[in-house]
Amino acid sequence: MLDDGTVAEIDRLAAPVMRTPRVGDAAQIWRIAKDSQVLDTNSSYAYLLWCRDFTGTSVVAEVDGRVVGFVIGYLRPESPDTVFVWQVAVEQAQQGLGTGTALIQHLLDTVAPHGVSVLETTIAPDNPGSIAMFGSVARRRGAELAKAPMFDPELFPDNHEAEDLYRIAPIDLEARK
Repeated sequence: MLDDGTVAEIDRLAAPVMRTPRVGDAAQIWRIAKDSQVLDTNSSYAYLLWCRDFTGTSVVAEVDGRVVGFVIGYLRPESPDTVFVWQVAVEQAQQGLGTGTALIQHLLDTVAPHGVSVLETTIAPDNPGSIAMFGSVARRRGAELAKAPMFDPELFPDNHEAEDLYRIAPIDLEARK
């Protein structure tokens, strides 16, 4: 029998399969978000709805039948050419392997043929890993990465930090490297 460290190393070496989420993935997605200690963890019910209603704008990374990462997003109703990435996270064992970037790239490959040319997300200023990841996606797509203030801390009813808007445009399906 393998110990948890051996299983984690095997998972780390296996290339994740990117696919559309299913309702049965919601619990694993919720766990990854909770364990990230960076993301705001939504209710488990929210992740169930996400896996049911936003499958066209969400992706999971799977290794040996287990979800090890996810990106969830939606098309902005007022800007249907814009996909907003709500959350992206990967398990600790998958961090540093490009899984997060691969998830976003897969999402863009999925939505670009439907007229999506812009990606937006918000990132707290104290999250350099996410900023670097989205910068990498912009470079790979030959796009500009623009940053602007979005939500100041006083808009949140709790002790939430500011969130800056990051915008990648234009998304070029052919420029992916």
